[in-house]
Amino acid sequence: MPLVNFSNLDFDEVKTSLKDYLRSNSNFTDYDFEGSNLSSILDVLAYNTYITSYNANMVSNEVFIDSATLRENVVALARNIGYNPRSRTASTATISFFVDVTGVTPAPATITLSKGPVAATAGSVGTNSYMFSILEDITVPVHTDSNGTATANFNNIKISEGTLVTSAFTFTSVNPNQKFTLQNTGIDTNLMTVTVKNNSFATTGAKYSAQDSLFDITGESKVYFLQEIEDERYELFFGDNIFGKKLEEGNYITAEYIVSDGEGANGISGFTFAGRLSYIRNSQSYSVSTGVSLLTTDLKSSGGETIESVESIKKFAPRIYSSQNRAVSASDYETLIPNKIYPESESISVFGGEELIPPQYGKVFISIKPRTGDFLPNLIKENIKTKLKKYAVAGIVPEILDLKYLYLEIDSKIYYNTNLAPSGEYVSTLVQENVETYADSTELNRYGARFKYSKFLKVIDESDTAITSNITTLQMRRDMRAVLNSFAEYQIGFGNEFYIKSMSGYNIKSTSFRISGISQDIYLSDIPNSNRESGSIFFFTLPSPNSTSPTIVRRNVGTINYKSGIITLNPVNIISGKLKDGQTIIELSACPKSNDVIGLQDLYLQLDISNSNFEMVVDNIASGLDPAASNYTVTSSYHNGNLVRP
Repeated sequence: MPLVNFSNLDFDEVKTSLKDYLRSNSNFTDYDFEGSNLSSILDVLAYNTYITSYNANMVSNEVFIDSATLRENVVALARNIGYNPRSRTASTATISFFVDVTGVTPAPATITLSKGPVAATAGSVGTNSYMFSILEDITVPVHTDSNGTATANFNNIKISEGTLVTSAFTFTSVNPNQKFTLQNTGIDTNLMTVTVKNNSFATTGAKYSAQDSLFDITGESKVYFLQEIEDERYELFFGDNIFGKKLEEGNYITAEYIVSDGEGANGISGFTFAGRLSYIRNSQSYSVSTGVSLLTTDLKSSGGETIESVESIKKFAPRIYSSQNRAVSASDYETLIPNKIYPESESISVFGGEELIPPQYGKVFISIKPRTGDFLPNLIKENIKTKLKKYAVAGIVPEILDLKYLYLEIDSKIYYNTNLAPSGEYVSTLVQENVETYADSTELNRYGARFKYSKFLKVIDESDTAITSNITTLQMRRDMRAVLNSFAEYQIGFGNEFYIKSMSGYNIKSTSFRISGISQDIYLSDIPNSNRESGSIFFFTLPSPNSTSPTIVRRNVGTINYKSGIITLNPVNIISGKLKDGQTIIELSACPKSNDVIGLQDLYLQLDISNSNFEMVVDNIASGLDPAASNYTVTSSYHNGNLVRP
């Protein structure tokens, strides 16, 4: 009788299968397997089968990218489909300083800041201190003013956190398996220069550029390729005179790169000088060690990241492969831009112009949330559009839109049992901590996010055992940026249907602003049409923000579409409004028809904790203070409040 296949890897099941096999043999008829030495032999066989099966299963898992767990295996499988995982990224900052060289002899004409360390953190950051470096020498001229003061100004110097490391290799054809392995971990591959000299004695060499594809290169292209190997290290390799220039016997390769700590150095704004200054006069080099001013931080450090995770590689490698280095569908753009063009993307939304109202055919609209800041500089936008040309289909024009926030404001009345909590403030603190964690989660902080009302209520209810229930309402808000002292038409979309609370109007709320021709603070609101799908916008005044006696000063100044959630204002000259981050804005808020709010197209959901309210209410019934519920505090499930925003 042949041994049966093991469909169950459990040790006891394997041992039972072995016993059944032996019992089927006439030589072991009526044999006691439990009380004999053969039982120990069966244990060894079962363990051996179990371990072998486990190893075979794990090896099989490592063959496929979806089931592999070891990083080097996931990276190798991703390499097979043309995906190169993102390396660790150094945090960068911008600094400025000047060097007073008055009285330095011989007088320098230029001052050179040597590559390598430039600045150190002023004190420790947490328990660590960091060094910031540059990859290339920077030389600036010396200027002498009318008072005879000679200075060299180093302005807007971009520094990267980490240490500059050099690795050198000599190519030899004697060793056909020669490898150029960079032994350091934590390398930022974007901060690397590779130079190839004829030999180790040569004083000059050719700089090679990094390449991640075989397009646009010839047999004479001076390029190098980079791939991740085991232990998060990297290996250099060069061309073969077909794709890239081939190395020759005795060539001396020098790789200089930054080894960084990644995201740990983000947010640093205080630096002290730690660089080396020098100049050359009459073919002799002199160092400068005095006269360095305090360092001014133009941009604090940001952008540092850890190496791409295994989960991210598994997610993006198949998508890059499916896009085949071309941008046709929206998912192609969403994959190519963060992986090939702009790695600093935190979240991205792409949609065709045909989805707009009115449609704009022949265009694709892209909205990018960078990892640092809220908006992309115009120069980066143009660079992204230029790089997209080699991937995009001819005739399709990409347009990059600025980030648009859709804020959610919460008003929550939280009932709690006083017998189970030391105080209402204690419970309120726990609730707000959990809400802030939810607000920072990827469930909200991305394009295409959805605020899930029931899950949010669960977050509140499960914050503490003392909480018995909560009544929570929400509003959505957009900040409309105003163009001051000129007539402009405005359109602002919420991406969600508005709830019409009253056919008499005042469903939309705004902050105060002023327009030309009216000397008072005014507000805007709406009056629905009978079809409950559209309406008109009007301006009104109030004696005070808490007043319920509005006076309409202008009618039909715009339109509102309740279904699509779009407010349009006719040309109006706004002369003042609410200031926020140096911008004049008008806050507009409305109740959504559905409490599950979505971030449509280029809208980025944000839970605005600062404008939310979490009020603790004693549950008299649960606390035993009012068993008959005679004085129970009732909270409305519908949003009320003033006619305007404060």
